[in-house]
Amino acid sequence: MSALGRCVRKLAALFRHSQFASGLEEEMAFHREQLEQQLREEGMSPKEARHAALRQFGNTTRLKERSQEIMAFRAETVVLDARFAVRQLARKPGFAVTAIGVLSLGLGASAAIFGFVDAALIEPLPYDHPRNLVDVDESGTGSQRENLSYDDYQDWKVMNRSLTSLNVYSRFGYLLQMGSVSEPVSAVRVSDGFFRTLGVQPILGRDFRPGEDQPGQAKLVMLTYGAWQRRFGGRVDIVGQSVSLSNDPYTIIGVLPRSFAFAPQARAEFWVPLLDKSNCEQRRTCHNLDGVGRLRDGLTAEAALTDMKRVAAELAVRYPLSNRGRSAMVQPLSELIVGRVRPILLTLMTGAGLLFFIAAANVACLVLVRSENRRREMSIRAAIGATSARLVRQFVTEGMLLSGVGCALGMLFAAWLMVVLRQLVPKTMAEGMPFLADVGVNGHTGLFIAGLTLLSGVLLAGISTTRFSIADLRTGLSEGGSTSAGRVWRRVGSNLVALELTIAVVLLCGAGLLGKSLYQLLHVELGLNPEHLAAVNVMIPGHAYQNSEQLVGLYDDLQRRARELPSVESAGISDNLPVGCFCDTDWIRILGRPFHGEHNDVLQRDVSATYMATLQAKLLRGRLLTDSDDALHPKVILINETLARRYFAGEDPIGKMIGNPTLEPKSMRQVVGVIADVREAALDDSPFPTEYFSIKQGPDNFFSLVVRTAQDERAILPQLERTIHLTHASFGVYDETTMGDRIGASPAALLHQFSSWLIGGFAFLALMLGVVGLYGVVAFSVSQRTREIGVRMALGAQRRAVHRLILREAAWPTAYGIAGGLVFSVLAGSLMRSLLFEVYPWDASILAGVTSLLGIAAFTASYLPSRRAARVNPIDALRAE
Repeated sequence: MSALGRCVRKLAALFRHSQFASGLEEEMAFHREQLEQQLREEGMSPKEARHAALRQFGNTTRLKERSQEIMAFRAETVVLDARFAVRQLARKPGFAVTAIGVLSLGLGASAAIFGFVDAALIEPLPYDHPRNLVDVDESGTGSQRENLSYDDYQDWKVMNRSLTSLNVYSRFGYLLQMGSVSEPVSAVRVSDGFFRTLGVQPILGRDFRPGEDQPGQAKLVMLTYGAWQRRFGGRVDIVGQSVSLSNDPYTIIGVLPRSFAFAPQARAEFWVPLLDKSNCEQRRTCHNLDGVGRLRDGLTAEAALTDMKRVAAELAVRYPLSNRGRSAMVQPLSELIVGRVRPILLTLMTGAGLLFFIAAANVACLVLVRSENRRREMSIRAAIGATSARLVRQFVTEGMLLSGVGCALGMLFAAWLMVVLRQLVPKTMAEGMPFLADVGVNGHTGLFIAGLTLLSGVLLAGISTTRFSIADLRTGLSEGGSTSAGRVWRRVGSNLVALELTIAVVLLCGAGLLGKSLYQLLHVELGLNPEHLAAVNVMIPGHAYQNSEQLVGLYDDLQRRARELPSVESAGISDNLPVGCFCDTDWIRILGRPFHGEHNDVLQRDVSATYMATLQAKLLRGRLLTDSDDALHPKVILINETLARRYFAGEDPIGKMIGNPTLEPKSMRQVVGVIADVREAALDDSPFPTEYFSIKQGPDNFFSLVVRTAQDERAILPQLERTIHLTHASFGVYDETTMGDRIGASPAALLHQFSSWLIGGFAFLALMLGVVGLYGVVAFSVSQRTREIGVRMALGAQRRAVHRLILREAAWPTAYGIAGGLVFSVLAGSLMRSLLFEVYPWDASILAGVTSLLGIAAFTASYLPSRRAARVNPIDALRAE
């Protein structure tokens, strides 16, 4: 054959595998013939020339394989490697099931938590250009973020230079009348451009038009998709229809999209314009609104904050009595929605990542031992012509096969776990997390799982290929794999187990700290006795009671009726229940004290005379309110211990007079008593100065009825609701609860509970994987040292000595893991300090408890193999070898 013909065959072989194989065989035969002919011409006999040509030509199989690798990398070889890998795994089903199961567990848990992180922190808010939306509020001495006043909002809207639009919203409640039924519903009052600022378009009807939030305009309402479906049957002709809200007719002008959610007011069903200003909104000193704005192109929230602080400073000069000390608070709207859960999600993501690392380390140990046990097999393959690249490709195929199957099962596990976790989020907590609806397996989650799969595949392949070279493989023909595997397992496996135990300690300590924080939170000093305490919220239609005297009479009647119920010991009324919100604040000035326009913020609560006794609040000084503290008598107040300590340090506050910043006569009230701090705001908020007015001196249509019972407080709730409806059928009753349930369902408690349970679950899995890894190290070491142990016992070693030998071997990785874990646990606890409540990151009880738990678990995992080793029969061991 000519040289040109051979080149043509080579080119064709690049495209057709069968032709390449036959061409390669022909090419090799040609070269052997040419060499054989040359040797014959040099004087060799035909037989000698043939053998000499074969020897010089080399290993035919190896040459073919090298030629295949050089000329082309074909899918057929990958399929062959995959088939061989499947057969290898089928020969060791225990190894395959364990490795795939552990990998899928780690992958699935990590992917599930990533789904929440993706939905909350990576995916943008469901609004138009959401990165330009900002939360706009005021700040003062009481809190970094406080409500806006209506007049300040109007000035901010005109004077700012950083926002294209600024709108406000405020929660409100109505009684929805449909036929003869009245039901309390949650609503939001908004300025006319609220939805245009968000970039939300209704799916039916229209939005509020400019000017429709001004006094005297028609009463309009927009429905959420849920309210449209649930209350109006999804009628397409609903636009233009009228609905009665607190006896006022409102015209329905639109329906919001199904995907619309506004987390700060997640429970709202009805959205109405901010029409006639309330009594609060008629005063610059009263703050009841929150703002949302859209940044001008190219500006940041930080730039807007600087601009708004400038506006606030100008208003403070213009209105010193109302605005002195007031500033601005501007932050991305996403921060308002997910800022509180970000630390929790990042902590959970870290825990899931550590769990994946433990899972990958365990599987890596298994693969390492398996590859060491296959040393003889690999040596034989190398001896008969397999190249390093060929063996590496086989290891890569097996590693990626394990990771791929683990990925598929992990994705299924992740999808199931996401559904479970969504259902575990309490309803009251989920209402403020609209991103939960987007949690699921999507493109981002798929890429994340693919990345973890690739990472684990590279790890599993790399740990096999880096263990030996071709030279090592040749020595493997003369030595068994078990001894080598035992040495590797004891050396590398022990280090990996120590690292696993370190991570397990970190997760266990994190779970312990969060668990103790939850306990401390639920047992914080409340200033009241929550046992046998029940409460219902009541909403009264404005037309039912036209004046204050009628409302006061209603209060007395409801409390009397409640006390007449079986097992009820006492009843009281308040406009705000404890463990609620940092809301309804008042600015005070103390008569006779120097005043320079400072804002002394305190919480204000209106309560009945029997309310404190019903709570079993502790009176420290003076007296409680009485029924005679009504509109016909001078105003009096109770104050809490924090207010007394802050404003009356070193003196008796009883008899002191307090008023508003201008000391208007009608604002003056006398301090008649001091009570121990009642936890009025969130559980994890420090007690704030609070004053308690007599509700008879300022009655309201919204209030809460609280009763203390001698028996199960849950049983009284239906009776309370019936009693209120018997008083007046149109009264709205909502949020019936016990004080214990209210505390447990508070946002702070739910957040701590959810995070502690999840981190606790990760910690438990990490502990199990770490202990199983330690057991595997010790058990495999014992199996590889059977001959050594037999010899020791044959020479007189006692069973106790064998126990000590094995336990000492296990003690080192355990000790290193616990010691390292304690150090990193303190560091991790410091990073998650914002999630802890009255617990230090170095809490001795948690660290000691985790050390004891892991020590006991590690001893148990080590004792079982050591016990088996101590029972080795020397004769059987030596005979087996």
